Amino acid sequence: MTPVAHMFTHLLPALAMFQEGDMTPVAPQFFFYLLSGVAVVSALAVITRKNPVHSAISLIFTLLSLAGLYLMLYAPFVAGVQIILYAGGIMVLFLFVIMLVNLERNLKEEQFNRQWHVAVAVALILCGLVLYVYSKAHSVFPALMTGVLPPESSNTQQMGIWLYQNYVLPFELASLLLLVAIVGAVVMAKKRV
Repeated sequence: MTPVAHMFTHLLPALAMFQEGDMTPVAPQFFFYLLSGVAVVSALAVITRKNPVHSAISLIFTLLSLAGLYLMLYAPFVAGVQIILYAGGIMVLFLFVIMLVNLERNLKEEQFNRQWHVAVAVALILCGLVLYVYSKAHSVFPALMTGVLPPESSNTQQMGIWLYQNYVLPFELASLLLLVAIVGAVVMAKKRV
């Protein structure tokens, strides 16, 4: 038996289980640790690579692995926004900025300056803050700790209702701010040419 046929014989019971309506995920811990590992390793590559293009590609891997984690949390809308908006749109803007910057001069400069003491102190403060919020989460957010989640089918609909009914003004202000930033980037790029 070939390795591919052997693999499909192990996948057939899982496929039959999904067709019967039992939606228990197959190996959720494996995929969680795989996606988390990819996210952590690629995030470390973002801050350690000297070439900005390599950092941008590592950031794309980080964003895609986070989208996979959102899918594991049954949040398809957030995963779609993560892929389309961040991994697609924002990374294109990052790559345009990288193309406008003089890379030869930046590669010759010292990458890591002497401010790492401040960075370690801020990281420790943020870790302490996260631990404090985690320890107080049951008293601050009691409704979220009950385990009652809305059905997956209404996730996107609820997001749209909240976004376009309750937060129309901030949504439009954010779009106007992005438009001004794009026009400013084009004007600055035209001055250099």
